[in-house]
Amino acid sequence: MFPAPIQKASPAAQLGYKLVLPIALILWLLPLIGVAVTSVRPASDLAAGNYFGVPSSFAGFENYSAVFRNSPIGWYILNSFKVTIPTVIGAVAISCLTGFALATYKFKGNLVLFFLFVAGNFIPFQILMVPVRDMTLKMGLYDTVMGLVLFHVAFQTGFCTLFMRNFIKGLPFALIESARVEGVSEWKIFRHIVLPLMRPAIAALSVLIFTFVWNDYFWATVLVQSQTAMPVTAGLYSLNGQWVAAWHLVSAGSIVAALPPVAMFFLMQRHFIAGLTLGATKG
Repeated sequence: MFPAPIQKASPAAQLGYKLVLPIALILWLLPLIGVAVTSVRPASDLAAGNYFGVPSSFAGFENYSAVFRNSPIGWYILNSFKVTIPTVIGAVAISCLTGFALATYKFKGNLVLFFLFVAGNFIPFQILMVPVRDMTLKMGLYDTVMGLVLFHVAFQTGFCTLFMRNFIKGLPFALIESARVEGVSEWKIFRHIVLPLMRPAIAALSVLIFTFVWNDYFWATVLVQSQTAMPVTAGLYSLNGQWVAAWHLVSAGSIVAALPPVAMFFLMQRHFIAGLTLGATKG
């Protein structure tokens, strides 16, 4: 089921792997490198058509300081935290409970209920644009942080439930049965037995959801209009001039906006990898 390690492949395959991997890595990083170089390029280079050449001078400090001077990017980043952190907490907390119930309780309709959680992931989110926007308007949640949080929690819970249910299914069920025989309540079983074993999965899922929600652009533009609730992904548009696109400032703002999820990934890297690989080698 899993691909064989490259060390077990033929010498020709190993040589091809060593040649193709650096090329693929460079192609994958090329857009990011382009954005990083543009973020330190002076505006005169862009006006002269020097988009891909070596910058004539280093303007990184000027560009990055202009991002904070010419736009409320600090406020946009704060809005992104206001949306992302409650979404991660809400979606992960709900999915821990639903995943535990769907993984440990056998009842009629278990698979149907599980399918309802998962089915939303197969619906193209563009189809939901008009009904979700109308619903937020009727509920008075349009153009608010709370509206974005509630939508993202509802939309991400399906994927989180799938992740948690499958993870809990792989845990030793004998621990839960032994606790039930001893008369331990279901809440205590979940809190003191299952939840500590789920910490790697919670960490991995938190990193994934944080990245998904932080980088969301579509719903940030559909459900928000004013700067009071606008996340940083949508707020980067304000860095463009009225007549000329200030790509050097947009690139600098993009690098600033990308730092929080990157920092979170590196801080949680050990737990993230453990959560994704735990149980991968079990028979």
